[in-house]
Amino acid sequence: MSLFEKPKGRKLHTRTIEVNTYEYDAGRLAVEGALKDLRWQDHYLATGEKKPPGVLHGMIIHLLVNIRTLEIEDVHVEMPDTPREECLETLGSIARVKGMRIAGGFTLKVKEMLGGIQGCSHLLALLTAMAPAAVQGFAAHILRDDTGLKSTRAGLSRFLEDTCWVWRKDGPPLKKLQSL
Repeated sequence: MSLFEKPKGRKLHTRTIEVNTYEYDAGRLAVEGALKDLRWQDHYLATGEKKPPGVLHGMIIHLLVNIRTLEIEDVHVEMPDTPREECLETLGSIARVKGMRIAGGFTLKVKEMLGGIQGCSHLLALLTAMAPAAVQGFAAHILRDDTGLKSTRAGLSRFLEDTCWVWRKDGPPLKKLQSL
C-alpha cells in the first residue's frame, strides 16, 4: 500500500536528470548530464516576477573522464534556461572539478567546493548525480565482455568494496569477485 493516494490535483513541477556516457577515444569517456526543471502552471519567482509555465532551469554538464584513473580531464557547462541572468555568473564554478578523480568522497568534496554561494545549487545537484552514473558508464565500458572483468578484477574489487550493503567487505558478491 502506498503512503499517498494517486494525486488528484494539477501537476506543478517536474525535475528530470539524465546522464549518458559515451566512448570518446581509446583512453577517455564523455559523460553528459542534463537537468531540467519544468513548471506546469503560471508561477512567481521569489522576487515577484510572474512567469508562464515552461522550463525554469535547463543545465548541461559535459565531462571528459580518463578511463584508467576516472580523473576529470575537462569540463564544459551550458545553461540554456535560467530564471535570472545572474545565474550565468556561475558557469565557471564547475571548472574547479577539473583534475579531480571520481572516487569515494567525491560528492562531499564537490559539495564543500561548490555549495552555497560558491556556485549554483542546480549545477551541484546535476554534478553529484553524474558521478555515480559516470561510474556505471565506466563499468558498462569495461564489462562489455569477460576480458574486461578479468583484466580489471582487482581494481574493481577495491573500487566496489564497502560502497553499499551488497558490496560490503564480507559480503558474498565481493568474495565471489575476489575469487574469480
